[in-house]
Amino acid sequence: MLLSTDIWVGALIRRAELGGAFAMVARKGDARAGAVLVKVVDRRAGTARLYSEATRGDGERFWMQPVRSEFEPDLDAYAQRAARIDPDLWIIEIEDKDGRHFLTEAVEA
Repeated sequence: MLLSTDIWVGALIRRAELGGAFAMVARKGDARAGAVLVKVVDRRAGTARLYSEATRGDGERFWMQPVRSEFEPDLDAYAQRAARIDPDLWIIEIEDKDGRHFLTEAVEA
């Protein structure tokens, strides 16, 4: 059984905060089954990354970067387009001085 999205998001934010980062819900989607985008910003380096959840053919969940840009406006534009397509979408923003994403599932570069 999978966790509902709101519980999963709360756990991600808590992991980030325990790690010394700032995390917030930028857009709240469906509490039970909304998809999630995670934007990670490193203000010191002036970079940002966006992660989107995906599922492999065998059902394993992983995270990928749907946009290869580190330019924050490009990532925001992608997130806005995705939210127009999927009204249940969650967008989580994490600001971390080390650029950590705090995701526990596999992350593909």
